[in-house]
Amino acid sequence: MDKKHVEEARQAVRALFPETPLQLNEYLSNRYGARIWLKREDLTPVRSYKIRGAFNFLRKAMQNDDAGNNKIFVCASAGNHAQGFAFACRHFGVQGVVFMPVTTPQQKIDKTRAFGGEFITIRLIGDIFDQCYAAAREHVEVIGGCMVPPFDHEDIIEGQATVADEILQQLPEGTVPDLVVLPVGGGGLAAGITGYFADLIPQSGFLFTEPEGAPSLKKSLEAGQPITLNKVDNFVDGAAVARIGDLNFEALKHFPSEQVHLMPENAICVTISEMLNVEGVVLEPAGALSITALETLGREKLEGKTVVAVVSGGNFDFERLPDVKERAMRYRGVKKYFILRLPQRPGALRDFLDLLGPDDDVARFEYLKKSARNFGSILIGIETSSRENFTGLLERFEKAGLGYEDITENDILANLII
Repeated sequence: MDKKHVEEARQAVRALFPETPLQLNEYLSNRYGARIWLKREDLTPVRSYKIRGAFNFLRKAMQNDDAGNNKIFVCASAGNHAQGFAFACRHFGVQGVVFMPVTTPQQKIDKTRAFGGEFITIRLIGDIFDQCYAAAREHVEVIGGCMVPPFDHEDIIEGQATVADEILQQLPEGTVPDLVVLPVGGGGLAAGITGYFADLIPQSGFLFTEPEGAPSLKKSLEAGQPITLNKVDNFVDGAAVARIGDLNFEALKHFPSEQVHLMPENAICVTISEMLNVEGVVLEPAGALSITALETLGREKLEGKTVVAVVSGGNFDFERLPDVKERAMRYRGVKKYFILRLPQRPGALRDFLDLLGPDDDVARFEYLKKSARNFGSILIGIETSSRENFTGLLERFEKAGLGYEDITENDILANLII
């Protein structure tokens, strides 16, 4: 990677916003006994690093006259690239069309409209990113426009590499990170930062993190070539990509797959809740990936090290907060759901309630159906203060001869009735 070109891109993007902070986070540093620096890309004007790559692509297209002022620029995005693209289109005064999945959070759609104003048209197509990406490419062919890819282009990668350029300038003089933690969706950020730091940080000094439901980089590294996932979980919408970018895979293919850690979606929810409640930092699921990954290493592997974790996005729709809280509690083991089979007799419910401990709270209770003349089936949700409390509760269930089934981790049943 040409660092001179990256520096030029960094200087150019200052026309849009100042450098994002690199903050030493005391809360995380104390937890892991390390110096945990957060590169706050959630504090760009569009609350994501994606503005960097989109701006750099349009900047070079305008300089090289590849597109011309009369051509229409087109992008496909689950939200963050769209917002950066819209912001850049308005900055350069060019027309753009944004293709977004129908499942994109409304907050991201509204923000894209706000950033692009009269220069942007939005089209909602497909359930996942890859479907709307295909529609966008087809549209480009029809109108003869210019496609602005979300991650798989050298100018996009170069734009994202400006994050690394800033990190190096912001760290205390002479400091080189022992570990850089990078979220991965399409791979543009990871390709840019690893390329920039290639002569400063050894290969082992990078940790990549993906959602468990969209492991495109990990699966591709295991296969030795880019592969397309048959299915992705859209919860981490900013990183739910079915196929890593081809250029980005080329840049990352020398890394062992063991350096890619997969984060359960519910674990990411714990990070979102903690950072909001403790630090007052609003993160979207993709933005919480790198902080969540620290937990997979733990204090034993991080103690004494200088760690930079890129916080990649803060476009969180607060209508999702109840779902995030629910998922976080289930992951921490302090909330469970059961199907109970109670006898249809006076006092049966009171006998059951007597089994609950002092910190156990009934969060949901409803009859599902009468499965037999003398018994009834009940759905019950129980919250408690510590996951260890459930050990004693289940022991009391067994001792009382209570018929029950724990459905907390049964995805099919949970999606139907919880």
